[in-house]
Amino acid sequence: MSASDREVTTSASRARPRKTSGADTKYARKQQAIIAAASEILNRDGVKGMTLASVASRVGLITTSVTYYFRKKEELAVACFLDAIARVDALVEAAARESDPPARVQRLLKLWVELRHKVISGEEPPIALFGDMRTLQKPQRTIVGDAYRRFFARLCALFESPELGWLTPMHRAARAHILSEQILWGVIWLRRYDPDDFGRVYTRMCDILLHGFAGPGRTWQNQQIALDEMLPAAQPSAAQETFLIAATRLINERGYRGASVEKISERLNVTKGSFYYHHDAKDDLVVACFKRSFETMRAIQRAVLARSDDHWEQLMTLAAALFAYQISERGPLLRTSALVALPLSMRQEMIEAYGQVSNRFAGVIADGITSGAMRAVDPMIGAQMFSATLNASAEYRWWVPGATGEQIHELYAKPMLVGMFSE
Repeated sequence: MSASDREVTTSASRARPRKTSGADTKYARKQQAIIAAASEILNRDGVKGMTLASVASRVGLITTSVTYYFRKKEELAVACFLDAIARVDALVEAAARESDPPARVQRLLKLWVELRHKVISGEEPPIALFGDMRTLQKPQRTIVGDAYRRFFARLCALFESPELGWLTPMHRAARAHILSEQILWGVIWLRRYDPDDFGRVYTRMCDILLHGFAGPGRTWQNQQIALDEMLPAAQPSAAQETFLIAATRLINERGYRGASVEKISERLNVTKGSFYYHHDAKDDLVVACFKRSFETMRAIQRAVLARSDDHWEQLMTLAAALFAYQISERGPLLRTSALVALPLSMRQEMIEAYGQVSNRFAGVIADGITSGAMRAVDPMIGAQMFSATLNASAEYRWWVPGATGEQIHELYAKPMLVGMFSE
């Protein structure tokens, strides 16, 4: 470990809760207050927008007082993410005590919904969203990434059971990834519900995760999709399209800060001037990537809904086409984690646009329930969970070792559509 790595590790370790007394107790309380304030700002403005000055103002200190606890903003960001990982990891640890995987999944979701309720009511301090972790640079990114991978390994272990011997490590990893994404994206859409309704939301989420959407007599089919029949003809020579594909991939991989103009230009072997020819600012580029992703989803939705009147067939084909797009030369879709990097006005516009696309999924589910092709589930919650699974699939290479692009439809879409424990 380098000297800089040791320095960040030491600072981050100071941020973790510990049993103290006397003067140390006062120090720990102030440290946790700083982390709570910083987490709230991170969730609103991202790592990019958080400053030590804004955190200091929130806790009634001057900036130099905050540096007594965290010398740099990056160290404070690491502390926030480690705190968040530790708190969610504690939920996984509690869920692991249940006797079987279905009970563990239900227990984890119940504890998570209860935590969200306590955060909103002020009983618990804010918890940093994980989506902006990738914007960190080394060595901070390595420290947080290692902690998250340890958490993810424990999440995978929730699916280990003799009764589910048919689940391979690849299957368990994909299901853990789906579950983690439900938690990450759920923080966003849960805001639409009154906290008094969180119990109902929990019940509906569990029902979908355990039993899927398929109605009586409906079964899973692993479909082959020809994307060229659904999307406008690709134009490899179009500089704008090529630039947006490269930018989307880099933002998904490195986050907003990591996807610099220089790196995007290097990947395409073009000059920085080419970027500014197409976009006035980096925020404009993120918005353009989102709009391209939304239009792609709309085009696929239009094509699929025009093919068949069978709503179960529609949902399966939508999954097949969208998951195929994620691994295509024209993909993937921009991950929703990029939202936190946008200014609030732009972010709200993109969330509303995403909601419109998601509402169309909800419409298919609602029509399927009416026709008897699907089970009676909550269409709006189902649409959000379907979208979260689609969002997760863009990162399958990182979280499902050994999986090929051809396998992601079955690894992700099948457990979402017919239930996580259906063979």
